[in-house]
Amino acid sequence: MHPYILLGISIAAEVVATSALKSSQGLTRLWPSTLAVLGYCVAFYLVSKVMNHMATGVVYAVWSGLGIVLISIVGWLLYGQRLDLPAIVGMAMIVGGVLVMQLFSKTTGH
Repeated sequence: MHPYILLGISIAAEVVATSALKSSQGLTRLWPSTLAVLGYCVAFYLVSKVMNHMATGVVYAVWSGLGIVLISIVGWLLYGQRLDLPAIVGMAMIVGGVLVMQLFSKTTGH
């Protein structure tokens, strides 16, 4: 499977796991806690596979950067968590950094 597809699935698994972690209430609820652990296992396994094909720093920057933005959107949609302007600007800068790496860097493996 293409490394970018695996990376996308890994990011999605991390976002699901982090959302479940929020719902687990400090790992005191069984099913959200189980989903969090399984989601993180899938995420870390897949990101480790992607690192066989792409530079580690680039993989981690994309994985963590997009994960931050996506989990912030999930927090807003599911939990009513609001972001102020500096947070939104900072996340836009993260996305911009990921785009710069993907579009202009020779180390991204594309």
